[in-house]
Amino acid sequence: MEPAEGRAREKKVPREVSGQAPLLHMGVSPHIRAADTTTRIMGWVIIAVLPLTVYGVYIGGFKAFLVIAMSVIGAVATEAIIQRIRHIPVTISDLSALLTGLLLGLTLPPRLPWWIALMGGVAAIALGKQVFGGLGHNIFNPALVGRAVIFVSYPAYMTTSYLVRGQAFVVNTPTIRALNSVTTATPLFVAGQVRDHQLAVNTARYIGPYLWGNPWGCIGEVSAILILLGLGILLYQGLVDWRIPVCMAGTVVLLSWALGMNPILAAVSGGLLFGACFMATDYVTNPMTAWGKVVFSVGCGLVTVVLRFYSNLPEGVMFAILLMNGFTPMIDRYMKPRPFGHKSVVSQA
Repeated sequence: MEPAEGRAREKKVPREVSGQAPLLHMGVSPHIRAADTTTRIMGWVIIAVLPLTVYGVYIGGFKAFLVIAMSVIGAVATEAIIQRIRHIPVTISDLSALLTGLLLGLTLPPRLPWWIALMGGVAAIALGKQVFGGLGHNIFNPALVGRAVIFVSYPAYMTTSYLVRGQAFVVNTPTIRALNSVTTATPLFVAGQVRDHQLAVNTARYIGPYLWGNPWGCIGEVSAILILLGLGILLYQGLVDWRIPVCMAGTVVLLSWALGMNPILAAVSGGLLFGACFMATDYVTNPMTAWGKVVFSVGCGLVTVVLRFYSNLPEGVMFAILLMNGFTPMIDRYMKPRPFGHKSVVSQA
């Protein structure tokens, strides 16, 4: 047995006790952190859709502003109330709930009753986000969940609350008035009738208004150019992956062309561009890997075309994205990146 004084000499004094810095700091992952914060990311997305929002209110008037405002109020208030009930910190300052309400408002018709928009904001947060545990845990895009709830609950309002006559002169041109005199249906429905030889209309005439002043769609569909401008801002900031909007829109364009529809009209009409640029690119609800994002976005485009051409719905972007959101966990499971240092069985052989 060693002498007591020998054991005492060998005993090490902790570095913290001796006044020296510890050799190792223990902590949970991630150990490498990026400079981005939730508030910064959400703020840049808000900036990206701000020109579109202002222009949509300019065309839609005060009622369009009321729809967006009620959607935002419903989302932010619901987030704060549920977090209070759950006794967790209120995080409305991170702008995520505000962005959810704003995106939801932009997907709604400009003449929708304000109380329906308010209910949509409540449903977006309560059913699309907080029921899963909050930000980062939701499976489906919260804004689209809110829109889906009010779409199936109040279909009459959702299909009859579009503009009859825009507030701005840019959507009251002779071309648009002439097109409106042909039919009061949406251009996508008209394109379907033309494809089926039920109506003789030059659908290419709709493309110009869709680019700079669309009076037929939701608030956020007023200008394809402003949607692409917002996408450019997000791409420049490195906040979205280009594969998602390009592959989703490209799939719709190619399949629509193959099925006899004007491919440019298929790209700029409806909610395709808005959904591809601002909804499908949601961080939480799309796959993590590059090839996973390609599969996800191609799936969104494929389902959109199927719903547009072979269902009673002239537009299918919302349901396509929600459906593929449900497949995201499976895509992540089977399209995992190869671990660093991993060798395949073939190379080992």
